[in-house]
Amino acid sequence: MNKRYQVFVSSTYADLQDERAKVIQTLMEMDCIPAGMELFPAMDEEQFEFIKKIIDDCDYYLLILGARYGSISVDDGLSYTEKEYNYAKDKGMKIIALVHGEPDQLPVAKTDRNPELYEKLVKFRNEVCTNRLVKFWKSAIELPSLVALNLPKTIKAYPAVGWVRGNTTTSSEVLEELRLVKNENDELNKKIQELNQLLGSYSSVDIPDLAGLDQSIKITGHYRRAGKNYEDSWECVNTIGELYSLISPSIMNTPSDTNARLLIKNCILESLNIRNVFTSSINEQNFHTLKIQLEALGLIKIKQGRTKDGGLALFWHMTEKGKKLMIELRVIRKN
Repeated sequence: MNKRYQVFVSSTYADLQDERAKVIQTLMEMDCIPAGMELFPAMDEEQFEFIKKIIDDCDYYLLILGARYGSISVDDGLSYTEKEYNYAKDKGMKIIALVHGEPDQLPVAKTDRNPELYEKLVKFRNEVCTNRLVKFWKSAIELPSLVALNLPKTIKAYPAVGWVRGNTTTSSEVLEELRLVKNENDELNKKIQELNQLLGSYSSVDIPDLAGLDQSIKITGHYRRAGKNYEDSWECVNTIGELYSLISPSIMNTPSDTNARLLIKNCILESLNIRNVFTSSINEQNFHTLKIQLEALGLIKIKQGRTKDGGLALFWHMTEKGKKLMIELRVIRKN
């Protein structure tokens, strides 16, 4: 079937009008259907609810990020651009991020000089650049080629529903697609069961000399502040119990292994009072050791599960023992 894909284009508005125009023109030339907030350059909560419905109808999400954070929602203090991004991410949409490579070099009129907005922009940019398909640009003229090169790759790797004319779909084609989807679904469910059984057998291993919550553990990593061309290192030395108390609220909602890594890193950086970070990382082996230790202590279980786009990934599940310990460690007690 001849499909056309709808792409939601998200960005701040006033500072990126030329960039948006070039991206939208490219999408139309690729027979895609661009969608966005051109009708609502001044956003409010009511209009954002309408925007969410537009995102629901889209197949892919494309973010253009410059050096401004954007209009702030009075409800949660986030910009509407970040709210759009979070909504698309939570839906499991495939995200293509086009991020300005040198935001400090942009004209003053296209940047946020308010320190609070700048800090929020850096944090948002850091989130976008972590585990996403990110391409960097310096001039608006680069954007059409970035879209033309990367959108087809994303469509090929992660086919979406798309749109077809009602008079071009035959019942036999629909039935064949349904059959293929059912077979794929059955196969994925079988793999999930097999992998969860395998993971369950590992988690039941008895280790007599297993270190407890009072055992110290060192976690390290690196970070780079905005505007700097060098990295600094960070180090966190805590007991396992102290570290679990710090990170446990962030892993309550069954994050994927990738998101758990990001959440744990951000919790530690915040506890070390390291802010205005442009990029950051956590030592991979330290992260895996912490994960295995928490599972061995019965605080979490790592299970294979289905992602929102139909793929497979590892997910962190907090156990009842883990929830009880979190409450004991975090609850405020009477004096």
